[in-house]
Amino acid sequence: MRQTDFARTLTRFLSEHLPGQRNVSTNTIKSYRDTFKQLLIFCDLELNIKPEHLTFGKIKVETIRDFLLWLEKTRKVGINTRNQRLAAIHSFYRYTQSEHPEILLECQRILGIPFKKRENKTVDYLSQDNLKYILEQPDTAKKRGRRDLTIMTTLYDTGARVQELIDLKTGDVRLTKPATITLTGKGNKKRCVPIMGKTRNLLENYMNENRLLENGNQFHPLFYNSNRHPFTRPGITYILEKHLKQAKETHSKVLFPDSLHPHMVRHTK
Repeated sequence: MRQTDFARTLTRFLSEHLPGQRNVSTNTIKSYRDTFKQLLIFCDLELNIKPEHLTFGKIKVETIRDFLLWLEKTRKVGINTRNQRLAAIHSFYRYTQSEHPEILLECQRILGIPFKKRENKTVDYLSQDNLKYILEQPDTAKKRGRRDLTIMTTLYDTGARVQELIDLKTGDVRLTKPATITLTGKGNKKRCVPIMGKTRNLLENYMNENRLLENGNQFHPLFYNSNRHPFTRPGITYILEKHLKQAKETHSKVLFPDSLHPHMVRHTK
């Protein structure tokens, strides 16, 4: 095999094969790309192999097992993330089998690495009182407070996953009756969700204030930060944590969860 075969195959996999597959979302492609960024970092730091020197011959089944262990022990990732990284690697080596049948055996050995079983845990959730007190915290006399209230109310009312919330565009919101929001989930599957009158009014005021209802803005991110970039997952979590802390201070005798992440909100309704 040539020195450049690994680099060429990985490039084709990420830039040609995945985008050409039906129902492979941009988020999935990004996740797969991040997996191989982590693998390149691992090979550089732990094996002293620079990216330009990587070949299929240097990446054996033992290398992948060590990489997965490194993710858990050094990068402190959970089982879900570990399994997501392995799924990306499996997908790449399924593709590689047909591109380079001369390494079919090693591909199949890597494909034989099992996923880790997850413990069955109950999903954390907020009580209705918890949520009520948290939604009271944003200072609606300020623009940022009005934005935070709109974000949290939309997250709760739609039951959206955090990535679905981040991916919302202005054109996904229907303000005329019946008011709805169209969410784009995994595999680019769309679902139309009805929203409460309160949520609709908050969204209309927010969109008017930020001039998002003007023509030509239908593809503009619905929620964005001070740099006018779409929110990130940590950005949404920061907003929730900030107002959780305020609610704890305001209602010191009420029992709140120690922390708050978007997944908890969607399981509260």
